[in-house]
Amino acid sequence: MDKDAKIYVAGHRGMVGSAIVRELRRQGYGNIVTRTHKELDLISQEAVNGFFADEKPEYVFLAAAKVGGIVANQSALADFMYDNMMLEMNVIHAAWKHGVKKLEFLGSSCIYPRMAPQPMPESCLLTSSLEATNEAYALAKISGLKYCEYLNRQYGTDYISVMPTNLYGPNDNYHPEHSHVLPALIRRFHEAKESGLDEVTCWGDGSPLREFLYVDDLANLCVFLMNNYSGNETVNAGTGKELSIRELTEMVAGIVGYHGRILWDTSRPNGTPRKLLDVSKATALGWTYSTELPEGIRLAYDDFLSNPMRAER
Repeated sequence: MDKDAKIYVAGHRGMVGSAIVRELRRQGYGNIVTRTHKELDLISQEAVNGFFADEKPEYVFLAAAKVGGIVANQSALADFMYDNMMLEMNVIHAAWKHGVKKLEFLGSSCIYPRMAPQPMPESCLLTSSLEATNEAYALAKISGLKYCEYLNRQYGTDYISVMPTNLYGPNDNYHPEHSHVLPALIRRFHEAKESGLDEVTCWGDGSPLREFLYVDDLANLCVFLMNNYSGNETVNAGTGKELSIRELTEMVAGIVGYHGRILWDTSRPNGTPRKLLDVSKATALGWTYSTELPEGIRLAYDDFLSNPMRAER
């Protein structure tokens, strides 16, 4: 991408989209186009086509999505599938229709099978059943990456897909019911510290293994891939490192400054025992992450503290 290329970042107010905008600006890209949901409803095909016809972006980062944790996914299955499929299809189709040079589609590691080999290679996609708790979201994301692949095959476009592991960082969602595990722990231990609680109870036994990537590192990879990768197969985005939920919990408590007891409710489910991405493809392309987990959690906690409205939602 030339530094003056016109770049559209869809979903620029979300955690991933805002990180991509920061990274583009850091690298000297100045012609960045964004629209809020109020300004452009991506679920409206007419509105999206009108936007692409008027703005004519050369490059597109598709980071917009309807997202949520397990509770949100299970309670709004139809909404998650419809909204995500409509917005991604509208943007990808309009990009093709209006001659976008390159598009990058952002997905999620939940696209891979529930019993995928560990670490999970890109090639394990669609080899067995999905995790039921986020199947609707996963099916929508698979449809998006496959549509990119099919456009490449049929029309010779240059559309690529990136599948991140668990993300965290600035602009995360700290909602008590709809957030993911790391921001949920930040909020829980912060509130326990503020309330002077002697103990905090967490679900399961803390044994599941998880991988976490700081969102600014993902943004760096996204720009890197836009400039250095073309291909039909998706690229995994992660650290290649994992730790147990118990280790993560103790790390977050220490960084937040909570010194009470941490109890484990083993009557609650643990979830999938292990989720780790195979990141050998990104490594072979010459990219690696830079933010270690303790540093990233400190940065995320600073973001939580400095954004009280975000902490309330």
